[in-house]
Amino acid sequence: MSINSKAAPVVFNNVTKVYGKDVVAVDNINLKIEAGKLVTLLGPSGCGKTTTLRMIAGLEMATKGSIFIGDSDVTLLPATDRDVSMVFQSYALFPHMSVMENVAYGLGFSGFDKSETKDRAVQGLDLVGLKGYGDRLPSELSGGQQQRVAVARALVLEPQVLLFDEPLSNLDAKLRRQVREEIREIQQNLGLTVVYVTHDQEEALAVSDEIVVMYNAGIAQIGSPRDLYDAPADRFVADFIGEANIISCEIVAVSGDAATINIAGFIHTLPSRGLSVGPAQLAVRPTRLIMNAPSGITVTVQKATYVGSRMEYTLKAEFGTLFSVSENVDEPLKVGQSLAVGLDKIGPVLLPKI
Repeated sequence: MSINSKAAPVVFNNVTKVYGKDVVAVDNINLKIEAGKLVTLLGPSGCGKTTTLRMIAGLEMATKGSIFIGDSDVTLLPATDRDVSMVFQSYALFPHMSVMENVAYGLGFSGFDKSETKDRAVQGLDLVGLKGYGDRLPSELSGGQQQRVAVARALVLEPQVLLFDEPLSNLDAKLRRQVREEIREIQQNLGLTVVYVTHDQEEALAVSDEIVVMYNAGIAQIGSPRDLYDAPADRFVADFIGEANIISCEIVAVSGDAATINIAGFIHTLPSRGLSVGPAQLAVRPTRLIMNAPSGITVTVQKATYVGSRMEYTLKAEFGTLFSVSENVDEPLKVGQSLAVGLDKIGPVLLPKI
């Protein structure tokens, strides 16, 4: 006996969720999550990501639209009739039950006999690296171990879709990194369909095949982690996924797919992204600024902060401030120093007009 994947796609067709008469939590979204992929719903508090997850689980019902899991329309199905499992941020373990009993709990309601229930529970614990922990109580485990028990309990049911609601929020930074790597490894090894909710951008970038950025009850952008980081669709995505310098510039010429821009006298060419001549905004990641460039934007160092593995700089330009980082910690720039800052060939992007 082995734990297998029954991974299925999830499709939202024009789904809206309204609380009361006029509180719109999710506004007419269309979304397709491919089978066997880990897709993260990312956004600030109140953007609709948790409501979207709960509608997949059947813990909330859509006001309008339809939701499919695999070939089944589950829009009106209660949670008990949906083939999904959910891992909560609070772990939701029974404190009076052993680890083994917690993992086996759901199997007893799913028609498995005692022998298969025990075999599945043992294998589930083995999958998450907790072999031999079955007799312990949850209180005897660390936070990271308790989270892994919750994951094992979900895995043994072989759900079509596995849901994670802020699973790492109660862990410290080092444990978060470790557990997210374990979740990703299990997902890839078993080929699971996973929908993962977080407000942590770094976490989303680290674990996802695809990220759905949500804002104001809708979808701002969908793409791979690199697509979202290097080619944000608008200012919100640029600023929310990592850090970005938003710089006002002037597009002075467009030739084919290339635009020539002027930033305080510095001329640079980059993809036009469909924009025409005129005022524009440029998003530049702190890592995409080239310090001490032969030519560039003239700046003065306002602040220089050592944070161990890198230096962080606040730079004053004639149009405002820029934030930059450098891995050169041995020869840091000095406060008051003037220099030219250039733009990397890859990374700076023009933002579409809103």
